[in-house]
Amino acid sequence: MKESKNLLKPEWSEIDSADLRLLLESRIGSPGQYTGDPGDDRLFLPRFGNCRVILKFDGNRVSTIEPGKDFNEGEWAKVSADLDALGAGRPNAFGCDFAFSLSHVGGWWRGARSGVQILPPPALAPILPKDYSGQHPFVLEVPLIEDREWSVTNRRRLREHRRIALLLNVLLAGRVNVQPVQNKHTWAIVGHDSNLEWIQIGQENWPRVEWVQCSYMAKLESIVSDGPSPPSGDPLEALDPDSYYMIRGLDGKGLRVPADLDDSICAYQALNRKHRERFDRALIWLDLASEQWTTSMSASFASLVSAVEALVVRGVTHTAHCRQCGAKHSHDTPSVSALFEGFFERYAPGKSFQDQRDEMYRLRSGILHGGKLIAFDEGLAMGWDPPWRRQNDLHGELWSLTRIALRNYLRDPPLLTRPRAAKRPAGAADRFRQFLHHPITSSRPALKALSRRVRHAVRRRLWALKNRRTASRGD
Repeated sequence: MKESKNLLKPEWSEIDSADLRLLLESRIGSPGQYTGDPGDDRLFLPRFGNCRVILKFDGNRVSTIEPGKDFNEGEWAKVSADLDALGAGRPNAFGCDFAFSLSHVGGWWRGARSGVQILPPPALAPILPKDYSGQHPFVLEVPLIEDREWSVTNRRRLREHRRIALLLNVLLAGRVNVQPVQNKHTWAIVGHDSNLEWIQIGQENWPRVEWVQCSYMAKLESIVSDGPSPPSGDPLEALDPDSYYMIRGLDGKGLRVPADLDDSICAYQALNRKHRERFDRALIWLDLASEQWTTSMSASFASLVSAVEALVVRGVTHTAHCRQCGAKHSHDTPSVSALFEGFFERYAPGKSFQDQRDEMYRLRSGILHGGKLIAFDEGLAMGWDPPWRRQNDLHGELWSLTRIALRNYLRDPPLLTRPRAAKRPAGAADRFRQFLHHPITSSRPALKALSRRVRHAVRRRLWALKNRRTASRGD
């Protein structure tokens, strides 16, 4: 069977897979169809019946583009030119949307090299009182590559905005987040503190409770522009990084930034595709750890460990034989727990003792394998009970370590090569095999001498076993 031509050029390997997929959908057509057969990961664009290109996937990435039965050379030449331009292009526009900070944002900050900008919310936007701990809205502006199709540009805006917001969740003190991709609904008391809405039920007044959508909305003048938006208010205070990351909780001074924030964002933007994909996964796990905090402390803890595991390079997997049960099983060298500890030793040195890291990973394994929950989730978090306090301390320590390690990873990402397995010392069988194949010992006289030595060794061994059995019977 003739192998189909792969239209995916090697020079497109650094193009974001979402960008590639989006541009193909825009130029070729949508929605795409698949067969549904097990193991068949092909997507036919625009549809199976009039397929012009076939996409194949490796994981979540497009790995192969093949011509379909209605493939058009002229159409593909234009698509190929657009992909060439995208791969070599530089940001030529700015997109913005709302993000949320634990601290009030009353000023602006702009990265001279990264192009990222933080702005206070518009004048009529809903906001929280400055001294409240909550989700304070602000405008986050990011550079992007504008496309002639608005749908492509807008989806790039949303994606890049989310990426930079999740990055700021690591680089800024306190939490930074965006609205979730899928908004949820919940019961809520209408109003807040002195502004509660009341209804009369019988002879009593009760707060109004409604089923509401968890969402935020306010007007922005322009969500995509050719240049950066003008600053608003005063510049945000920039602090020395060592002093900045010592800030804990809210001190009423609003959002401030580390002096090296622009350098850190540039380091993220400079990551190659493979490092960027790993780091983005870690950022998503860290964001999930915050989201899950109010639902399950155990899930939040496991997400923090997953954020670290997203960045480690897995060891070599091989099959090992268990002498006790006789079964074979897969084994990683180095082990996942060793890689977890090694990651912190490299990127957060001196911040945690090895015993603590061991305990963190044991707790993670117990949670993910279904054998354990943090006491808080089981309703067993009673005051100063040692198990609960220890688990809470481990969660807080892991949270701090993970943020420190992610910031340091940006400045010194590792080579993405699998660690070599430690070379196993040669056993008796290996040494015997090497002896037989050695040019000196493989001669006939040497083998005769070896044969005599083996016969003598076997006799001595049998005599020793006979004596041991006789002694055990007491004869």
